[in-house]
Amino acid sequence: MNCSLSLRASPAMSQLRALAAVLRGAGVGGSQWLPWCGGGGPARRWVEPRRGCSSAATHGSSYVEQMYLAWLEDHKSVHESWDTFFHNIQASSPSGEAGERRPSALLQGRALSHSADTTRKVVEDHLAVHSLIRAYQIRGHHVAQLDPLGILEADLDSFVPSDLITTIDKLGFYGLSASDLDRSFQLPPTTFIGGGDNPLPLKEIVRRLEISYCGHIGVEFMFINNVDQCQWIRQKIETPGIMQFSNAEKRTLLARLIRSTRFEDFLARKWSSEKRFGLEGCEVLIPALKTMIDTSSAAGIDNVIMGMPHRGRLNVLANVIRKDLDQIFCQFDSKLEAADEGSGDVKYHLGLYHERINRETDKNITLSLMANPSHLEAVDPVVQGKAKAEQFYRGDTQGKKVTLEHLQQGRGR
Repeated sequence: MNCSLSLRASPAMSQLRALAAVLRGAGVGGSQWLPWCGGGGPARRWVEPRRGCSSAATHGSSYVEQMYLAWLEDHKSVHESWDTFFHNIQASSPSGEAGERRPSALLQGRALSHSADTTRKVVEDHLAVHSLIRAYQIRGHHVAQLDPLGILEADLDSFVPSDLITTIDKLGFYGLSASDLDRSFQLPPTTFIGGGDNPLPLKEIVRRLEISYCGHIGVEFMFINNVDQCQWIRQKIETPGIMQFSNAEKRTLLARLIRSTRFEDFLARKWSSEKRFGLEGCEVLIPALKTMIDTSSAAGIDNVIMGMPHRGRLNVLANVIRKDLDQIFCQFDSKLEAADEGSGDVKYHLGLYHERINRETDKNITLSLMANPSHLEAVDPVVQGKAKAEQFYRGDTQGKKVTLEHLQQGRGR
């Protein structure tokens, strides 16, 4: 009787055939030590998978069955790797299963269970990493380093969100551990921390998230319902190297920052008792506004309309709109009357319309700062109405030439 026929006749081998597919994917199909079918002795012979007793005996389920039956008769008749594998299976099986001498079902169950558990673990770990990334995006601004003076008691909330991972020992909140730090994980499409690298090790993912969200800039944006807007913000703050500037850009930012601080210092020294709503502590507004105008000019915008509160208005007039300094300083002179200034309004309510050349792009640009109405909240529709009128008379139906900016800092601050 052919050995392959005797294997198929065995009722205990049906489940081993299912196992063959699993083992075949793991590479169990190459050249192995097979018991020689002709002779009935325990002798071994090296057989290629396509040259054995029959194709059924050397492929798929028959091959696994042949290995196992040979091992039952003589443990040394198979290769050492098969011997170790079958020994481990028997050792880990319950005593009842081992006594039945039907380990074919046991083999199949162990392999399939191991494969399913591994797949489930991989999926759960990836979901945990995705949750970790989203936690940084939602609540990372709570732990941003926004206190350069280290005054932690001065009206600052020191609460750290419990669902935000900032140290390695808290990885257990997401079912991860320190041993997972060197594992690589596929990044979701809702993050740009990978740059051109995907996947990334977990420790690199955490490092990049802390740089993006737990540095000296806190970004709160996940409440926005527009997906495209959220993706745009993520790209601008998560992309590796996005905050790196060239030497020329650094010099430009420094020069603009110095102009804003020196202007405030001059007003504070000359008119210390005057109400001026200074920009102290927020001088970076001037470089930020000028950078926005430069970018808008490079994109084709030639008219920018702004509305803002009292705080910082004089600095914006001087260093962004470029109102003449002598006109600003004359408004602090108590000897001047309202008729000399042309308006009876206070100096920090006045606006300006000015056309000049943008130095970064060498293009003409018109800057408008709307005058503050009596109720400051009414400046929003004023700015929007002027922008809409400019777009209408310019034929700018798509808003490619005229843009508006509103700086909300609160009334009287």
